[in-house]
Amino acid sequence: MTVSGVQDDARHIPVLLDEVIAALKPGPGQLIIDGTFGAGGYTRRILDTGASVTAIDRDPSAIEAGRALEKAHAGRLMLVQGTFSTLDQVALLGAPDGIVLDIGVSSMQIDEAERGFSFQKDGPLDMRMSSSGPSAADVVNRLKTGDLARIFNFLGEERHAGRIARMIEKRRATEPFHRTRDLANAIEALVGRNPKIPIHPATRVFQALRIFVNDELGELVRALHAAERALKPGGRLVVVTFHSLEDRIVKRFFNDRAGSSGGSRHLPQVQVRLPSFTPIGKGVVAPGDTETVRNPRARSAKLRAAIRTENPPLAEDHAIYGLPNLPHFHETARS
Repeated sequence: MTVSGVQDDARHIPVLLDEVIAALKPGPGQLIIDGTFGAGGYTRRILDTGASVTAIDRDPSAIEAGRALEKAHAGRLMLVQGTFSTLDQVALLGAPDGIVLDIGVSSMQIDEAERGFSFQKDGPLDMRMSSSGPSAADVVNRLKTGDLARIFNFLGEERHAGRIARMIEKRRATEPFHRTRDLANAIEALVGRNPKIPIHPATRVFQALRIFVNDELGELVRALHAAERALKPGGRLVVVTFHSLEDRIVKRFFNDRAGSSGGSRHLPQVQVRLPSFTPIGKGVVAPGDTETVRNPRARSAKLRAAIRTENPPLAEDHAIYGLPNLPHFHETARS
């Protein structure tokens, strides 16, 4: 994930495109779900193979921008506004042959100042991918100090989380935060800026706020289980992540879904967990130097993929992901 601006030449470049298609193996007569339509980069390449696509995006502006592409491929492309965690509930022609998820914020959203994802261009402190629900300004101005510190610490891995949360509490009492640059400047004034560190000191806080506002980690967990329910036997799940927290979730999901042995003959009989997925390849796929030079957004990308077996979905165990019990906005917002 990245919070600062993305170069214009990377704006519409889908990350790990060739590797995604190689793992997904779409073809004529197949049905593929693109769970993160964005600018349609993956969808276009999948359509070129002759497959049909159901593409999902929670951003209404992305869906509207894709209507021309949908019209041009009438009968083979259906756009659906919604979250990819509900991909098993969208109107389908049948069980999908493949699902691809590109996790993280769209480069187009980052570039639009009015969306409030980046402080490179001043805009409202918003960050909502779906343009609904509590905004980043609501979170910053209303959550308790301890809850803000937990969000900044876990979701942003910010070492000054406590100091920044206390600063926010003091400042918002007289002047709430409403603009991206205002919050970024306040953080910089508090912690300073080391010229040897290239990223802005507010970067990790902005990342944490965006993940929290959009419940990105929870959405990812729910999407993985939805994909397990939706895919037909032999169907392929391909996931591209941009942050260690996301990749850890995907890695643990695939490891867990690979099943386990039945134990020792010296121990009581235990139930064998039949695998619901078989990993593709030896593990993670990362972009090469050529792609990272052409598209800086690809630097932190990782691809993991697996094939759905004929076995039924395994029981959900969210404890395997190691996620903390983060606050819920409506339950913890101060009055």
